[in-house]
Amino acid sequence: MDNNFFDEEKGVILGLGEYRVGTCPMGTIGLGSCIALILHDRCRSLAGFAHIMLPESRGKIDRPGKFADTATSTLLEEMERLGSTRFSISASVVGGASMFEYSANSLNIGERNAAAVKDLLHKLGIRIEHEETGGKVGRSVYYWPEGKGRLFIKRADGTCTEI
Repeated sequence: MDNNFFDEEKGVILGLGEYRVGTCPMGTIGLGSCIALILHDRCRSLAGFAHIMLPESRGKIDRPGKFADTATSTLLEEMERLGSTRFSISASVVGGASMFEYSANSLNIGERNAAAVKDLLHKLGIRIEHEETGGKVGRSVYYWPEGKGRLFIKRADGTCTEI
């Protein structure tokens, strides 16, 4: 696949803490400890995509895409408003790498982000269809919601996966 496979005129590239719900292609570039959360409704070819930076909002609501708890609930609410049901939604979770060496006293944000997202999805009864979290390599993620959805993960080490 060449570097021009993602058409940015038809698709949306999300930055840190951003989210989007829709039917257009979506992606994010350069995930390290952050998480790309993709909720997909196969029946409607509808997706919600968030570039999550931190595990919990602690009451902050100004940027719901930034935190695992607010991003998950915001995507779900917007998808339900567009006709999705929780039973028709599945998830993909990508990212959460440990980009730097850390000691027992430091916080592993990537691991905490991944755990927070997966715990929330479990509590909400949303099945995780694909997961690629952890490791020490950053990733870029591209998603096309049509039909069963198409996920492309490009790792900083040059390897790629298409699902």
